[in-house]
Amino acid sequence: MAARRPGPDVTATVRVSGWSLHLPEADPLAAELADWAQVPFDRLAGALAGAVPAERAHEVLGRKGLLYKEPATRLALCAAHRALGLPPGRTRPTGVEPATAVVVASNLGNVATVADLARTVRAEGGRAVSPLAAPNASSNVVSSTVALWFGFGAANLMLCSGATAGLDAVRAATLLLRAGRAARVLVVGAEPADETATVLHQAGRASSMLRAGAACLVLTSDVATAAAGPVLVPHGGHQASRRLGPGGFDPAARWGDCYGAAGVVNLALAAALLDAGMAGPIAVTCGDDTDGRREAFLDGGRGADR
Repeated sequence: MAARRPGPDVTATVRVSGWSLHLPEADPLAAELADWAQVPFDRLAGALAGAVPAERAHEVLGRKGLLYKEPATRLALCAAHRALGLPPGRTRPTGVEPATAVVVASNLGNVATVADLARTVRAEGGRAVSPLAAPNASSNVVSSTVALWFGFGAANLMLCSGATAGLDAVRAATLLLRAGRAARVLVVGAEPADETATVLHQAGRASSMLRAGAACLVLTSDVATAAAGPVLVPHGGHQASRRLGPGGFDPAARWGDCYGAAGVVNLALAAALLDAGMAGPIAVTCGDDTDGRREAFLDGGRGADR
């Protein structure tokens, strides 16, 4: 029998019950952010510590199952693993969790594979394509891999909507929760910084440098499991104490641009700042003049999502 889904609740409060930041070589960002927010550096540095690059993902996930996985997929798996509070090494699911959904934001996650496959087909024909590499050409490879890896059986979505993708994914997750389509949603943002991705990014955003990284938010409307978690508050419902993203302290300008993942990264940074003692609510932004802009508010108190 299928698990019973929670009923729709359009006024449900959405909370962040867990989060992680998987940003390799982000120590300088931690120092600048702590100084800007006036919070203890040690508390914030802990949230940014332990992030390994994609080629060392086995240190977090274990070696088995990573062959032929995209760099963005490996980073996304690391971020989800850490947000779930799992110990290092592969943790195989014992079954399917039908009430947990996955929403991923990534614009450039598999562009290197798509480009390589196109070159191979053009030069040698379709038979020359490796059957192990071909699945990575799917546009939703990151989200489907996260769901399969951890055994999450609810909705599975991939958003590639440009610079607003991260907060677009958060919005989609809140809709899933309020519609009763999931009791918990992992929102993951991940981008690589391989040669192909970097060239494409620079073509439209020459003023910023693409950085490889990922972040994960565990969202739920179940107060019993997230009573102490930060809460997404109504849009414009509060006067924000600080702004994180374009128009405020912008990690993309100071450290590097996670592009489609930026909204998730910025929201996870806001959760870390609240945890380190910063007063909320914090306005979180992403986007640009080309792709549009999005904004969310995160607070440590009670409230309701927009």
